[in-house]
Amino acid sequence: MLASTLAGFAAALVLIVAIGAQNAFVLRQGLRREHVLPVVAICALSDLLLIMAGIAGLGALVAAHPVTVTVIRWAGAVFLISYAVLAAKRALTSSSLVVTGRPPATLRTTMLTCLALTYLNPHVYLDTVLLLGSVAQQHPHRWLFGAGASTASLLWFGTLGIGARRLAPVLEKPSAWRVLDGVIAIVMAALGIGLVL
Repeated sequence: MLASTLAGFAAALVLIVAIGAQNAFVLRQGLRREHVLPVVAICALSDLLLIMAGIAGLGALVAAHPVTVTVIRWAGAVFLISYAVLAAKRALTSSSLVVTGRPPATLRTTMLTCLALTYLNPHVYLDTVLLLGSVAQQHPHRWLFGAGASTASLLWFGTLGIGARRLAPVLEKPSAWRVLDGVIAIVMAALGIGLVL
């Protein structure tokens, strides 16, 4: 039983630690100290929902219908590239890179952006639903595997969002924000282009 839980924890951690749209957004919110707990909650609860859906068999259902995967892939590519353009724009305009100089985003806008980055990102479905769902089926205690994976998600997003505050002194300089947004733009564009190629 413990082996399945630890396997789920390790598998999820390996998948979600990679830089992606969701992680970049959580990091940015943590650095700006804006609506961090709701963002962490949305990410962790969404992962829980998607992991459980994958374990329940949604991954096999989606894999059996390749058209669904194609639609998700193209929609995700458009969204990721659009987000890359916005990040590149922030990187090129110094006024938007100063944390204290920008008015805070509303909770509603922040939550909608977080939901979009979560549910319009095909990597979330491929990794969380298909891959983790498939791996969980190989364990005798698949729901404990899911519990371990969900725990890893909560730990990661909590650490990333709340721990980002420690990076704030380093990233108070506009040049550091420019670099961060530039990296986010490159990563998002690469993910988006990778989806269509």
